Amino acid sequence: MPMTDSFKNRLFPVLPEIVDHFQTPFHIYDETGIRETGQSLKKVFSAVDGFKEFFAVKALPNPFILSIMKDMGFGFDCSSIPELVLSRRIGARGEELMFTSNNTTVEDFKAAMENGGCILNLDDITLIEKLPAIPELISFRYNPGHRRSGNAIIGNPVEAKYGVSHDQILDAYKKMKALGAERFGLHTMLVSNELNYEYMVETAKMLLDMIEWLSGELGIPFEFINIGGGLGIPYRPEDKPLNIEAMGRKVTKLFGAFKAEHGDVPKLYMESGRYMSGPHGVLVTKAINHKDIYRKYIGVDACMSALMRPGMYGAYHHIDVLGKDLIESPAETVDVVGSLCENIDKFAVERTLPKIDTGDILVIQDTGAHGHAMGFNYNAKLRPQELLLRSDGTVERIRREETMDDYFATLNFEKKIITPKND
Repeated sequence: MPMTDSFKNRLFPVLPEIVDHFQTPFHIYDETGIRETGQSLKKVFSAVDGFKEFFAVKALPNPFILSIMKDMGFGFDCSSIPELVLSRRIGARGEELMFTSNNTTVEDFKAAMENGGCILNLDDITLIEKLPAIPELISFRYNPGHRRSGNAIIGNPVEAKYGVSHDQILDAYKKMKALGAERFGLHTMLVSNELNYEYMVETAKMLLDMIEWLSGELGIPFEFINIGGGLGIPYRPEDKPLNIEAMGRKVTKLFGAFKAEHGDVPKLYMESGRYMSGPHGVLVTKAINHKDIYRKYIGVDACMSALMRPGMYGAYHHIDVLGKDLIESPAETVDVVGSLCENIDKFAVERTLPKIDTGDILVIQDTGAHGHAMGFNYNAKLRPQELLLRSDGTVERIRREETMDDYFATLNFEKKIITPKND
């Protein structure tokens, strides 16, 4: 969505000085915005006993950001061992961590269960036999199949590689109970970047119905349901934001009705990443080239390796030209492009923007989630630095830019050669 006026008013007046000091390109994140969103999320679900947000580390895996999340009392949703290690490095332990992986190895499970363990969330019934021990708290990722629809990013449930199918879910919990497991939860993740709050309410109801059925069949209690992530943000100016307040009211009502009927109620967990940090980050880049052929191209000093969502998903990211607007400045229709040897290396396609001159600063919005995190090194492109605009107005570098030494580091290794035996 368009940057908040608060973020703009604090960033734009000092951005030339920040650019002069740190040089472009860089992602910069807004501590104030992240904290305000976090406090709002907690307030909306405050009437649900045991509500907890587990920040999706994959969205923005930086320890400075994770420390802000931990300070707000959030846990961490991890999908790999490095994400678990990163979360543990900032002090998260045990049930502050949820490990939701897929296509998981025995070695991954061993690492996940070390150093105080975590909540283990299994993606498949066959993974039970890979567990090195019985987890303290276990859940399964439920895939309802044709019973629900999905969306373009994560796919329809029947097409998605994730989760335990409906006809397997009862057996999955039955097996864990037989192995001696005593504490259980239930998880699902059906959509990504969803702006319809009713869908998320329906997901909460689906999981409450599921644990009612599973508890009745197996006689096991459920400590939590986790409705996953998927809370969306309005990337386009015309998009309406997710009505989180209405979602909170309806979910709270569901939990109240469940408690009235059953005498107790599970905790509510979610694992928002994009919603928490997405709107509170921008990619700052400089116009360095102009090209006029069949279209007009504005070349900038960032490329798709710093933000791949437009190329990968055709995603829209709003762009400001610092110091210019469409009301007072002449306009032109351009493609904003990077230097990667791929034609999809475009931040904007046929976008009407204020006329851009060489040296102008472009602010590409909503890069606080799945921006730097999805970076890559094709064409030997190096990922940019990350900065944090602190609540006290200071600007801190929280990740340096990659260097050629970083790129070549994996070519420094102990030589190993084998001669295979051809029996």
